[in-house]
Amino acid sequence: MPVWGVQRGNEVHMLVVKKFGGTSVANKERIFNVAKRCMEDYKKGNQVVVVLSAMGKQTDVLLDMARDINPKAPRRELDMLLTTGEQTSVALMAMAMDSLGVPAVSLNAFQATMHTTEDYGNARLKRIDTGRIRFELDSRRIVIITGFQGINKHDDYTTLGRGGSDTTAVALAAALHADSCEIYTDVDGVFTADPRIVPNARKLPEITYDEMLELASLGAGVLHNRSVEMAKKYGVQLVVRSSLNTSEGTVVKEESKMEKMLVSGVAADKNVAQFAVEGLENKPGVAFKLFQHLANHNINVDMILQSVEHDGTQDIAFTVTRDAVDEALDTLERHGETSLKCEKITVARDVSKISIVGAGMMSNAGVAAKMFEALYDAGVNIRQISTSEIRVTVLIDEKYTDVAAQAVHDAFSL
Repeated sequence: MPVWGVQRGNEVHMLVVKKFGGTSVANKERIFNVAKRCMEDYKKGNQVVVVLSAMGKQTDVLLDMARDINPKAPRRELDMLLTTGEQTSVALMAMAMDSLGVPAVSLNAFQATMHTTEDYGNARLKRIDTGRIRFELDSRRIVIITGFQGINKHDDYTTLGRGGSDTTAVALAAALHADSCEIYTDVDGVFTADPRIVPNARKLPEITYDEMLELASLGAGVLHNRSVEMAKKYGVQLVVRSSLNTSEGTVVKEESKMEKMLVSGVAADKNVAQFAVEGLENKPGVAFKLFQHLANHNINVDMILQSVEHDGTQDIAFTVTRDAVDEALDTLERHGETSLKCEKITVARDVSKISIVGAGMMSNAGVAAKMFEALYDAGVNIRQISTSEIRVTVLIDEKYTDVAAQAVHDAFSL
């Protein structure tokens, strides 16, 4: 990755991007804690860019307010509302730093000119005009930027989806050729499983982009999956660490020097629902029509399973996130008797995904069987299976999520 750091005298000064999540800035005490941590780098002569999420559960509070006013609020107006959460946190952080004697400036997505696609609620970053940011850095200010948001070609605010502040930080690190990109959370790094579900989960000192991307996509919750994609694409080395202590975190990078573990981690995801579309005609183009209808509404699907033919028909099952269920069901029901000509559509909302991820799985047989055995011993039934070179995912009843995660974690001695 290009290095931005410059030599001044005998000391190398660096450009550092630091991202802090909502729990890290949830109240006055934590805001000042973050301010002081950022000032430590600034006082070493480094240039510091800080990316913040909304305070605590503020995004959820704003969403509840919107639903109370209009349960089907336009996405544009939702984005106008939700972006105020990050604008509040960056302004308060700049005020905190000013009170501590360090010059700082807060910038929202419009001021930092973070251009995105047009999609409200789930936009993607296209480019960042760094002129204003560089001017403020060269003026020896800490630059505090709103995460999670951008502007589209209509000059409307857009949001990047849940966890989008991670993507903002990585994009800024890439655009500015930063020397480091640090993601601060309320946990000490990337663990072999969610410590809240699996108490004996342990922290990983390092993990590859590919493994982290799989874990992030499967509900690990530590990093936004699109931030990992971007980090891999632009060679941005990430460090995930706690904002509440100074312990070493987890380094996310291209290659790991550690001996490859068979399985690096277990992920559990309860934000999932299963669709079953039954009695579809067994002829070319049916699957295309089914998923094209969903794609036209920007509904992402996962874990696709197509049954063998029976009596000239076939069934297709797949999963979506729970917030997409209503729109997906409405879309399928509108086309069910016309272009799809299916017999029945069912939805199971009480399901979850359990996944194992590890680069070492590629060269080892029997990994899936070991996982299935652990689930069998725990009395957990498997509803659906999906695999890749470094991942095995199963769909189970939600009530068994914690038991299943612990059983699989123990089976691989993580």
